[in-house]
Amino acid sequence: MMLDERKLEVHALEVGMYVCRLDRPWEGTPFLLQGLTVESDDDIRTLAGLCRHVFIDIQRGLAPSGAGLQRLDAAPARLAPPPVPRWRSYGSDEIAALQGSTVYPERVEFEQELQQAREAHAQVAVFAERVLDGVREGRAVAVEEVRSAVEPMVRSLVRNADAFLWLDALRAQGDYAYRHALSCSALAAAFGRHVGLPEPLLVDLASGALLLDIGKLRVDPALLASTAAYSEDERARMQAHVEQGLALIDAGGEVPEHVRDMIRTHHERIDGGGYPGGLEGDAIPLLGRVAAVVDAYDAMTSERPHRPAVAQHVALQTLYRARGDQFAAEIVEQFMQCMSVYPIGALVELSSGEVAIVTAQNAARRLQPRVMVLTGPDKQVLSQFHSLDLMVRAHSDDPVRIASALTRGAYGLDPVDLFL
Repeated sequence: MMLDERKLEVHALEVGMYVCRLDRPWEGTPFLLQGLTVESDDDIRTLAGLCRHVFIDIQRGLAPSGAGLQRLDAAPARLAPPPVPRWRSYGSDEIAALQGSTVYPERVEFEQELQQAREAHAQVAVFAERVLDGVREGRAVAVEEVRSAVEPMVRSLVRNADAFLWLDALRAQGDYAYRHALSCSALAAAFGRHVGLPEPLLVDLASGALLLDIGKLRVDPALLASTAAYSEDERARMQAHVEQGLALIDAGGEVPEHVRDMIRTHHERIDGGGYPGGLEGDAIPLLGRVAAVVDAYDAMTSERPHRPAVAQHVALQTLYRARGDQFAAEIVEQFMQCMSVYPIGALVELSSGEVAIVTAQNAARRLQPRVMVLTGPDKQVLSQFHSLDLMVRAHSDDPVRIASALTRGAYGLDPVDLFL
């Protein structure tokens, strides 16, 4: 039988159509065979997460109506995403066994995802501010609302992790509590995506990470802002934020034990030197080991009263040196792979002398990310920035590579000021 193909936007698919080709390879998709008959709306949702358009064979399936033959550059209608299951409990061994169970290919391009990432980022940022302000005013945490608020962020990270992390990297400094909560939430979900945990667990990771330090809102602000070394009493008051955070969460609703354990143990250390329980090694649950790395990384890369922020690559080097002592070695190594050699938002100097900021990773070539060029070789800020894919440029007649990672504020450049 001869093929009679029609190119069709995914949103115009109907049950009964036969999809013979995608706008991407079949490898890495959930479909075992090349070609499928659309049997349900779930099939359409799955395809919408993978492709912008497909090719249908009208000899083997339903032909499109006139309404389905729309211009290919028209904006596709957004299908309602399938619901993420509500809370359920996972044991630490079960979570470990689920690593690698889910493959998350980049479903949409960076530029396509930016708008939805921007909407999700704004939504969760407003929610985090509302929750933290509510705690400061004495209100409980509505934990079920936390889960609902982070779901759009997780879905954006699933479609394209770089877009959301790019927006988060360019966020104005503002209140550390808000910024830290949101960044930890995004980093934890991105890490879970990287190691192949299923989407419901990504939502759990994001929810727990958003609440890691909520107990600090019950700590004297003067103590938080102090730049002096803590006395024993002050250190005990600071460390009590973990138990205070758990009390706030318990008062706000029922949280699965694995999420509660994540919050309870995010300051524990592999060598037993952490708090509040002085736990060692595998006595620290898996999500607690993940939270420890995420929390420390974001703290190091953020401006704080007692310590200036360090560049992303410096924070990764610090974590690497502390692996096996303070932090779980396997978590640190996976986190470094997740963030890549040059994390999103990192300032770099190119072999051309230009300064750029990393905007997106190239999974196949970690040393050749996509960057936004900010200056000329003379280090003067350009009137108009331009994007450069170093993986593509590496194969040109005039190859350009990253010569070095730069510290924050190098050459007087503040990407937040340049982009906001």
